[in-house]
Amino acid sequence: MKTKYLPMFPLGMVVYPQERVNLHIFEPRYRQLVNDCLAQGTTFGIPTFVNNQVQKYGTEMRVAHLHQRYEDGRLDIETEGLSVFRIIEFENPAPGKLHAGANVEILTVWGDPQSDLVEALMTKVKELYRLLQTELKLRVSDYDYLSYALAHKIGLSTEQEYEVLMLLSEKERQKYLLEHLEKAIPIIAEMERTKDRIRMNGHFRQFDPLDF
Repeated sequence: MKTKYLPMFPLGMVVYPQERVNLHIFEPRYRQLVNDCLAQGTTFGIPTFVNNQVQKYGTEMRVAHLHQRYEDGRLDIETEGLSVFRIIEFENPAPGKLHAGANVEILTVWGDPQSDLVEALMTKVKELYRLLQTELKLRVSDYDYLSYALAHKIGLSTEQEYEVLMLLSEKERQKYLLEHLEKAIPIIAEMERTKDRIRMNGHFRQFDPLDF
């Protein structure tokens, strides 16, 4: 079991390995955290904060780029997700710091990125975006695993995205996303039909005769 101590930056969102997230840092405790990471070349953790509490799973992050440091100490940074962790012991605050910290276990993600679910999953994703009449902007090449590339793009709630984070098998994550789409697409399709009916209300409509 690989363990380490990470400064903690809880957020009400889920971050996945290899995901890039821009953060504006303004609170003194997190300015301290980021400045320590920049000075020492260390990483920090973003555990998901949902249901009014810090959850056990999160993502180890590195500061990929310091975009701007303001005169009052605020910072704009670009971060990158590295690995999934599980919190063993959470401390708030960390010893001698303004921010929280935690002993964590770094978890191993496994599975074939090209599982037998890929074709079915991508078919459903494309169907969803056709219904929404929007373009799917996706750089799959930025991710080792398709599930991490798709998870923020198919209408999952924060709680559902967190459930995906806890799944360490790529095949299980793809299965989870596929099941979500199979349930969501018929609902969205009916909503789109309802919107069409509402738009047509009061207008003259032509119906083809029924053959029965």
